[in-house]
Amino acid sequence: MSVQPIRVAVANDYELVVAGLAAMLAPFSEQVEVVELDSGVPVAGDVDVVLFDTFAQGDGEHVDLADILGSQEAKVVVYSWNVDPDVVDRTIDRGVAGYLYKGVGAEEIVAALEKVRDGDVVRPDGDVGLPDDGLVDGDWPGREHGLSPRESEILALITQGLSNQEIAERTYLSINSVKTYIRTAYRKIGVTRRAQAVGWGMGHGFAPRRGRKVSALD
Repeated sequence: MSVQPIRVAVANDYELVVAGLAAMLAPFSEQVEVVELDSGVPVAGDVDVVLFDTFAQGDGEHVDLADILGSQEAKVVVYSWNVDPDVVDRTIDRGVAGYLYKGVGAEEIVAALEKVRDGDVVRPDGDVGLPDDGLVDGDWPGREHGLSPRESEILALITQGLSNQEIAERTYLSINSVKTYIRTAYRKIGVTRRAQAVGWGMGHGFAPRRGRKVSALD
């Protein structure tokens, strides 16, 4: 008997991010069916797994499962930069079924989703450390302007009004690393001050938006 594709909802506060992640999974439609894209709203449809991208969220430890799942009982897999073992363990202890490093490709994501569907708990494979960028697939705000995933994430947090210290705490980066990313991002988008960066971000998709797209790849 053939195995039905895993019904997946992709979630994050940014429409471009969830669309990019869904596009990564599109070639694997026999194994994974992306049926819903959720930007800042709980999952509404009947799905097996919610794949939650932590872009501009920090890490999986502070993910609010109730906000993601709503009334659904699907399993949650976190897709994050921060794979510190203690953070991963605390996140899984809160009920998350899988935790993936953003450096992995679509094949690894699909394999992890299959394991979660079959009842396994998935953790990052080995000591991958804390990457600078790493993600080469998918999409994110500012990519067309030459911003790396990390630069884009930090600019999104600036657009949301976070201070440098708050960004460092959210992203588990040192304050000096945050400042370096800010300098390189500012240079790429042609601004010099924070207020200018916020204005640029608001006009280029860096503000979170609420929305849902069902049967995204039909």
